[in-house]
Amino acid sequence: MSVEIRDPRFAAVVGEAVAFEPIGTGFLFTEGPLWHPAEHYLLFSDMPGDHIRRWHATGGVTTFRKPSNMSNGLAWDRQGRLLACEHATSRVSRTESDGSISVIASHYQGKELNSPNDIVVKSDGGIYFSDPTYGRMKYYGRERACELSFQGVYRADASGLVLLADDFAQPNGLCFSHDEARLFVNDTSRQHIRVFDVRADGTLAGGQVWAQTTGTGPGAPDGMKLDSAGNLYCCGPGGIHVFAPDATALGVIRTPEPAANFCFGDADRRSLYITASTSVYRIRVAVAG
Repeated sequence: MSVEIRDPRFAAVVGEAVAFEPIGTGFLFTEGPLWHPAEHYLLFSDMPGDHIRRWHATGGVTTFRKPSNMSNGLAWDRQGRLLACEHATSRVSRTESDGSISVIASHYQGKELNSPNDIVVKSDGGIYFSDPTYGRMKYYGRERACELSFQGVYRADASGLVLLADDFAQPNGLCFSHDEARLFVNDTSRQHIRVFDVRADGTLAGGQVWAQTTGTGPGAPDGMKLDSAGNLYCCGPGGIHVFAPDATALGVIRTPEPAANFCFGDADRRSLYITASTSVYRIRVAVAG
């Protein structure tokens, strides 16, 4: 069964069934998929493999960067430069146009960040990222003690680094509403999605629980995105959970392997590229991302 339908609206958003097309396999643990809309390729991280890999329809999978400092989440900034959350270095880096690497964030109040995990960029250029502890564990990063006593969500911009929230168990995936008035952040350990109001200065208010990921199968809240109609997709037990804008659980895309993250891609933005453990899959959905 490729989908679990919990609400009739699911079929109009995703479809009554999906077909999984593997575009690459044999990796260690895939994460951070990122579509390049102009050049039509996919980047993704293989954290334990210490690679960022590139996939193109005509060339297949190639190495984009090695070592990657065990990168996880990836994003483009407003100038089209690559941002990467690096587990091995506990930092957010930016690849400049000349190929050099700049450090966007690595410490908070003199202490190393835990391990930046997922990342989004606001239209004003502000960089928002989650900072759980997974990159300080074996296999997913470099085993070492944490210097901070909390797991937070941050904003980085030209004025510096601002801690936005510190009351998470393990903050992970995050995405903005289309008008950027709200920021959704999930908590892997607590199996739920929270929603914050975004103030004019980019800081956050609120943070109430918006939805819970329920069900059976391996997986937990991780990567998260909105489609063009405002439906929210979030990794969770059994695959990728889909919620309506009113937080109703519509259903689950049940993935062949536990899904960690995904992104919308292709020219029509109706392909979903899914990083799922040792593989990357592509499916087609009804509503564009």
